Amino acid sequence: MASSYRNGYRGSSSGSMKVDRPVPSSNLKASSFKSRTSTGSALRRSSPASLTALGDGVPGRVRVAVRLRPRNAEELAADADFADCVELQPELKRLKLRKNNWDSDTYEFDEVLTEFASQKRVYEVVAKPVVESVLDGYNGTVMAYGQTGTGKTFTLGRIGEEDTSDRGIMVRSMEDIFADISLETDSISVSYLQLYMETLQDLLDPANDNIPIVEDPKTGDVSVPGATLVEIRDQQSFVELLRIGEAHRIAANTKLNTESSRSHAILMVHVRRSVMGREDIISSENGDPSHLAKPFKPLVRKSKLVVVDLAGSERVHKSGSEGHMLEEAKSINLSLSALGKCINALAENSAHVPVRDSKLTRLLRDSFGGTARTSLIVTIGPSPRHRGETASTIQFGQRAMKVENMLKIKEEFDYKSLSRRLEVQVDKLIVENERQQKAFEDEVERINVDAQNRISEVERSFTDALEKERLKCQMDYMESVKQLEEKLVLNQQKHDRDGFTDGLCNVQGSRLSVAEINNLLEKETNLRKAAEEEVEHLKSQLGQHSQLKAGGDTEVLKLLKIIEDEAHQKKKLEEEVIILRSQLLQSTFEADQMRRCLERSGPGNAYNGLDSSMSPFRHSQVKDSGNGQKASIATLFEQVGLQKILALLESEDANVRIHAVKVVANLAAEEANQKKIVESGGLTSLLMLLRSFEDETVRRVAAGAIANLAMNEANQELIMLEGGISLLSMTAADAEDPQTLRMVAGAIANLCGNDKLQTKLRSEGGIKALLGIVRCGHPDVLSQVARGIANFAKCESRGSTQGIKNGRSLLIEDGALPWIVQNANNEAAPIRRHIELALCHLAQHEVNAKDMISGGALWELVRISRDCSREDIRSLARRTLNSSPTFKSEMRRLRIEY
Repeated sequence: MASSYRNGYRGSSSGSMKVDRPVPSSNLKASSFKSRTSTGSALRRSSPASLTALGDGVPGRVRVAVRLRPRNAEELAADADFADCVELQPELKRLKLRKNNWDSDTYEFDEVLTEFASQKRVYEVVAKPVVESVLDGYNGTVMAYGQTGTGKTFTLGRIGEEDTSDRGIMVRSMEDIFADISLETDSISVSYLQLYMETLQDLLDPANDNIPIVEDPKTGDVSVPGATLVEIRDQQSFVELLRIGEAHRIAANTKLNTESSRSHAILMVHVRRSVMGREDIISSENGDPSHLAKPFKPLVRKSKLVVVDLAGSERVHKSGSEGHMLEEAKSINLSLSALGKCINALAENSAHVPVRDSKLTRLLRDSFGGTARTSLIVTIGPSPRHRGETASTIQFGQRAMKVENMLKIKEEFDYKSLSRRLEVQVDKLIVENERQQKAFEDEVERINVDAQNRISEVERSFTDALEKERLKCQMDYMESVKQLEEKLVLNQQKHDRDGFTDGLCNVQGSRLSVAEINNLLEKETNLRKAAEEEVEHLKSQLGQHSQLKAGGDTEVLKLLKIIEDEAHQKKKLEEEVIILRSQLLQSTFEADQMRRCLERSGPGNAYNGLDSSMSPFRHSQVKDSGNGQKASIATLFEQVGLQKILALLESEDANVRIHAVKVVANLAAEEANQKKIVESGGLTSLLMLLRSFEDETVRRVAAGAIANLAMNEANQELIMLEGGISLLSMTAADAEDPQTLRMVAGAIANLCGNDKLQTKLRSEGGIKALLGIVRCGHPDVLSQVARGIANFAKCESRGSTQGIKNGRSLLIEDGALPWIVQNANNEAAPIRRHIELALCHLAQHEVNAKDMISGGALWELVRISRDCSREDIRSLARRTLNSSPTFKSEMRRLRIEY
């Protein structure tokens, strides 16, 4: 059981160190100790930058770090007259092992860690590159080797319950893994085993004490299918598993260590991640890539992190092992010896690697000469009494540095995920096709009906016109015949009167008139035929026009549909461009802030004071953000534009809305941007989001943005006029998330500091909302509530001093006094300081004195005047008690010496 460091070692704190992300090697060694990769594995190529970061140009090589344990109490007493046998040169990554006072051997390692190195630095140097490789899809191994009592279990398995800085590699590795994965698509499973006297036992299920080791004949992968495999969802579950496993691990008291591990502990973390493969671009005939592309291929990456805490190498005459403990020591030394033989064979490029000599070497087959990225930390002690064991440990690390691994990713095609996604897409396409088909049929039917109506109307018009023309021609013809008949009768009468000569002349004239009539009739006939032909021609043109119009309407509809789709696509692309730009600028801005925070972090930069939580949304930001922050915000306005960002708050895409409100909130954190946001309607949009959206993220970030805007006095009145306090009160009543409640409480607290808004804020439920938020119990939330009450009480005190405010405090009328008294001595300093100020301000108004005495506030005022750590608050409490006749009378009655 790993309860504390066996020799009292505790690393000192140090700054964080950036370690370059490892890259797999292309230089491979062939040996029987290597694992064969599965189908679908991909070998990554290393970049020059990565090779330089690794130092020797072999990124697949086993990385070895050495860690020196400080002297323990026994060694300080026994070796007081002797110098340490080890001299470290961490800046040169060298170690000197003294043979005597004038001679020493020098060794070089990838990292040399002194006795003052912190657990965080050890993790970042040794294990973090391996954890990052595991998250990228590679197998990884972290192993500790060394003499008994040199700190292997402290380095790897320390849980850090008493002091979080003591957390070991196992706990810190899992923290980084949880921070990087998504529990919706990824999964993590853990097994915890021990190898005790060549028997593989399950630390999570002690009854399972003889687990077989199975090797896949196709891929060469080694697995333990009989071990308990627990899927975990959070860090606390993992810590509980570690605690259970450590309770079942075998340990004993030896001369070298009071709690010596008698078994090798193996922690296996299986990570399964869903990723999207590259898309296949379809090239056009001229070689240019087309805009058409196949969808991304869903892939599953399975990787494994193995953390091995080896039992300590020891000599029996030094450890004092007897009886059963002697048999345990023999088994430990046998397995470590087999591991050393395998590493020697790999380092010397031997044709045979004795993997099967021990179950330990079989389990670590992939770690040395296989496909895993491996980091080894060797732990040594400074005592010259154990120089032989120290030299042996150093030689083991030197040989391990010569071993090279072939790093490969194991990827599998995720058919189930692809099938589910394609089924959803097919269903959507079917529904859309049916909808479009129905709309198309309705449109065709409407066009046909319109065409039939138009044709019928045109036919009726032409028929009426033709009938009128025919009647007119008939009337003209009959009129002409009648006139001719009348002329003929007159001519005959005239012929009878005038004689033969005149008759002959009349006959000739009549003949001429008949010829004219015939010509006229012939012309009329021709005109009628021409009119009929014109009518037929117009009918044919009408039919053609109807057909062309029907076809033209269809083409127009198609063109309008295409134009509408293109416009929608363009709008969507513009939104995506805006979001990507804002994401890039926001990421740059946050990275700059984080870098500056890290540069300024340290005990000398701690910020204390009552106003440190003035802006709840940016409480983690450094007050002076520098020119980089201003440049990022200026670039955001210039490239994206505030109007476009505010327009995205009404986007139909939920992800776009969430990101847009985050950008607005970050912009609202800067006082220079607040006026522009309010003038552009940003405040109204944020209040609308708070009113209409039930999404917790949108409400939380919108409340934070309103809290930032509420820091400006000019904006406070606008927030009240637009019903902001009512919306914040409703949000406070509905929300359960502590972060959301902290944002709402911060916004109300800022409004409480305005003298003009006190009555309206109380009438619209602001104080009730603050008191309702205390149900959360989170210290950050309670700090904002206490700040709001202090602001309100200060404004009331100022109003009573100026003669504006009369009557009891509105806080007391709304029932805030019991909570104030209850938290006047709260353990959290920010809450306590705000409550102490609130009590002092309430006590300055004499009309509140009786209520405060009956509510127990007098005793708290006396305590504040005596014990408060702030001199200004103590002085304010003393002045208040001295100036109040009611308080002085009650203290005399209770015989309180003051």
